[in-house]
Amino acid sequence: MKAKTRLTLLFTLITATILLVFAFIIYYSAKKSRENEFYAVLKKEAITKANLFFNAKVDAKTLQDIYRNNRQILNEVEVAIYDTNFVLLYHDALDIDFVKENRQMIDQISRHHEIQFFKQKWQVVGLEHQFENKTYIITATAYDQYGYKKLNSLLQNSAIVFVIAIVFIYLAGLFFSKKAFEPIKEMTNKAKNISATNLDLRLNTNGSKDELGELANTFNEMLNRLENSFDTQKHFVSNISHEIRTPLSAIITELELSTNKNRNIEEYKVVIQNVLSDARKLVKLSNSLLDLAKASYDPSKIAFKAIRVDEALLDARQQVQHANTHYKIDIHFEGDFEDDRHISINGNEYLLKVAFANLFENGCKFSENKQSKVSVSFTDEHILLAFSDKGIGISANDQKNIFTPFYRGSNKIYADGNGIGLSLTQKIILLHKGTITITSMPNYGTTFTITIPHI
Repeated sequence: MKAKTRLTLLFTLITATILLVFAFIIYYSAKKSRENEFYAVLKKEAITKANLFFNAKVDAKTLQDIYRNNRQILNEVEVAIYDTNFVLLYHDALDIDFVKENRQMIDQISRHHEIQFFKQKWQVVGLEHQFENKTYIITATAYDQYGYKKLNSLLQNSAIVFVIAIVFIYLAGLFFSKKAFEPIKEMTNKAKNISATNLDLRLNTNGSKDELGELANTFNEMLNRLENSFDTQKHFVSNISHEIRTPLSAIITELELSTNKNRNIEEYKVVIQNVLSDARKLVKLSNSLLDLAKASYDPSKIAFKAIRVDEALLDARQQVQHANTHYKIDIHFEGDFEDDRHISINGNEYLLKVAFANLFENGCKFSENKQSKVSVSFTDEHILLAFSDKGIGISANDQKNIFTPFYRGSNKIYADGNGIGLSLTQKIILLHKGTITITSMPNYGTTFTITIPHI
């Protein structure tokens, strides 16, 4: 069942329940009002006839004739008069005697002075009447044909109005729910047309600030993220293809040239060295891509533990110098630390070593003296790492894109690279809830400052 139909039925059900309760209250009030009014009429008729009998001394036969004549055209009140000893003094129609009074009833009236009750649909009232210091018991009964007719008419009319109202409410609910869900239907149809090939499409918000407008804005924001993700993925795949194709093409070319004619041992050695160099580039690229994938994981999927930053820096320096023995890396602590907590962070050891190694390698690679330095300092809440070099520096234009994957600035002519290292380093630092900033001036060197909260 669609939400529109379900909402319409729920609205109709709630409204029908309210109408039903309202109609019941009206009908019940009308019923009780009719009863009370008719009891008052019975009481009035009983007292009137008692006064005719006692005060006016109208004989019983005349009163009975009046009763029988009126009974043919009206629902005349049947009255009976007793003394307290259950002696019948007068009765309108003893042969009919609808109430059929008994001694128990007379005694009950004497005790309560007045009673009211139903006998089938006939209403009966019994009361005491004083005349010449004597107490008499009077009963009066009649069938309120006119009142019951009005009550039945009220019930029938209420039922008809209720049914008509329910139909009208259902149709009105259907109409308004359709109007209310039109924006959602429009959003659904628009969303169905959005695919990977046209992620630039957006839902119309029409400047609305209601819940639907908020939903459309949220959906559009999600599409913005998806579009950026798809564009990044396309860019990523394009760059990967280029980075992999270049060394592979060089390897194929070297091998094809070496098979065209016989060469001496020295020439084959040169070919092998060239192929080996390109193969190493591929291995380095593959390792960088794997590290980039690890740094892009959900943080909840990565194992974190207490890591000493000084040990991670020493391991990263050893790793870089093992691959490049001519690189010089200095680690300088700007203050003593008495508590291991000041030098420890909650992190992933492998990823931190990758980040530090990338910064060490970059500093040495783009410096004529092949030297990089890191200064370590502390605050109450953070560890500060400043990776600096005296290299060629980075232009202001390149600094804007330095952390973009596969971006290589104007300094690419000085050293090989694939443009992954710095973007990978930034991802790792962000993963550890830290920040990384760059300060650089061409021909004067570069400083990368990392701030990471310690344990």
